[in-house]
Amino acid sequence: MSDKIALSAWPTPVEPAPRLAAALGLGENDLWIKRDDLTGLGGGGNKVRKLEWTAGAALAEGADTLVTTGAAQSNHARLTAAAAARLGLDAVLVLPGTPGSVTSNSGNLVLDGLLGARIHWAGDGDRGVLAGAADDVCRQLRREGARPCLIPFGGSSPLGARGYVECGEELLDQLHDVDHVVVALGSGGTMAGLIAALGEERVLGVHCGAVADPARVVADLTGALTRRSVTPDSLRIRTDQVGAGYGFLHEPAFEAMRIAATTEGIVLDPVYSGRAMAGLIAAVEDGDIRPGRRTVFLHTGGLPGLFGHMEAVHRSVTGLRSYSAV
Repeated sequence: MSDKIALSAWPTPVEPAPRLAAALGLGENDLWIKRDDLTGLGGGGNKVRKLEWTAGAALAEGADTLVTTGAAQSNHARLTAAAAARLGLDAVLVLPGTPGSVTSNSGNLVLDGLLGARIHWAGDGDRGVLAGAADDVCRQLRREGARPCLIPFGGSSPLGARGYVECGEELLDQLHDVDHVVVALGSGGTMAGLIAALGEERVLGVHCGAVADPARVVADLTGALTRRSVTPDSLRIRTDQVGAGYGFLHEPAFEAMRIAATTEGIVLDPVYSGRAMAGLIAAVEDGDIRPGRRTVFLHTGGLPGLFGHMEAVHRSVTGLRSYSAV
């Protein structure tokens, strides 16, 4: 019996993007956008599909507090806080840094506070440090009489990835002749779920720098979902859009954001969906994706993170054009 809960209305729309397709060198009917940025909870985004499973399991286990980890501008942390609020639970977000070290108190952090989450600042360190701090937080909460449940980084466990198995099946009902699905590859669960539904040959993941070995992470998650051996070299993954690193503005990603916004009015974020669009552009340029093939870009959301990314905000504002009436 499934412990899945409902946190949004499905299916999300699939919209044609003819002007963007033309700008990329594709045919006007070649490119479609799957709008998982329009999930209704907490500002939207792809993590909602995963939280329907992971938060559902937490409820079934009797948890009263959701604990998770992420970057300071984590979309997953924000949506975990939103899910907790919807379900009447507490939320503790374990984030790197200290309050004084955060470069922006805007973006997702604003929504974290509005949604009632508590933040544990874990200091400097990698994902291992965050994971250890989250375990410490859970132990402390238990000592205080709470019943915490630790939601995995990015929601990316075999359980959470089931949300994107469902998304892949949903997409096939909407567009039967999909050749390529392009998606940001962060913690790996979104891509793994799509592969379980659509197969390795149709899903192109664009690595965003969130994990050290993206192919291995996705292969392991996919194997757990499908119960078959999946090798990293069987996956379609682009690693050319990380740039200087996860939190840094990558120029091709910013240009991809600009093209999507000015052709279709679609707003992407600089960390995930902007990099994924840059990967799509590069895939068209090098012939991996060709005109005449039905391509879907999975919009994973992340808009609040744009406002917490100071370099992207600065570049956008300085790009404003003036108009003087005579």
